[in-house]
Amino acid sequence: MNYLVGAFKLPCNIFISFADGRIRKQVPLKKENGKTVMVALFQSQESIVGEVVIEPVHRKKVEHNGVKIVLLGQIELYFDRGNFYDFTSLVRELDIPGELYERKTYPFEFSTVEMLYESYNGVNVRLRYILKVTISRDYVSNIVEYQEFVVRNYTPPPSINNSIKMEVGIEDCLHIEFEYSKSKYHLKDVIIGKIYFLLVRIKLKNMELEIRRRESTGSGPNTHVETETFAKFELMDGASVRGESIPIRLFLSPYELTPTYQNINNKFSVKYYLNLVLVDEEDRRYFKQQEITMYRLLETS
Repeated sequence: MNYLVGAFKLPCNIFISFADGRIRKQVPLKKENGKTVMVALFQSQESIVGEVVIEPVHRKKVEHNGVKIVLLGQIELYFDRGNFYDFTSLVRELDIPGELYERKTYPFEFSTVEMLYESYNGVNVRLRYILKVTISRDYVSNIVEYQEFVVRNYTPPPSINNSIKMEVGIEDCLHIEFEYSKSKYHLKDVIIGKIYFLLVRIKLKNMELEIRRRESTGSGPNTHVETETFAKFELMDGASVRGESIPIRLFLSPYELTPTYQNINNKFSVKYYLNLVLVDEEDRRYFKQQEITMYRLLETS
């Protein structure tokens, strides 16, 4: 039995590291097995520099047909699990065919890499960036090692950020106006607004403001839509009267939000909505939904 186990052991170990790994910011990344690991954070146009170390086990000879490292940007749709769509693929050849007897170090560099899309882990889709090292071999399987990293891109505050004004009405029963101070929010922003009751002839029991994320994957008849509610904020508990106004102040920082993503590589989109929910005393629910734009502002600290 021991011989059988030994036959499947890899003849060498591969280690991938970043040149600035000790000082580069690390962020949590949730793996497929549910565990969270800390990985390096990059943004578009940065250079990705490091080294690959290959160490034969017990100094045994490793014959190979070359060693390469590939930087991959991939999208995986969960209804097509296991099939990755590569939107970025950059290759660096590290070694020509030969033999390895001892530990060997290979430096690598991908200069000013364009990484327009952010890393994303959603309900039905995953976008990831990885470094993949492959030792090609004859007659036996290749030896492969992966190193994942996260990409986040930052946006300056918008030059135009209009307020949102909307109405909720039920003829001769209810007329409410609500406004939010702006329509575009960064991930640590505060939603500030006000609700005005102009006509109230039904008895309202409570009112909530929800933040919803809608993730759309695929296209045409194969479109999958998932809506998640990230926050529920109670605006009112009890009856309201005509002429009353209620302030809104909702902090976004406690929630794990992402920027709005529009048609990423024709595979998926992510949109955010503010959903106003009113409930009357007979538990009838009234909704008013408004799309907002989320963006990632560069953190100063």
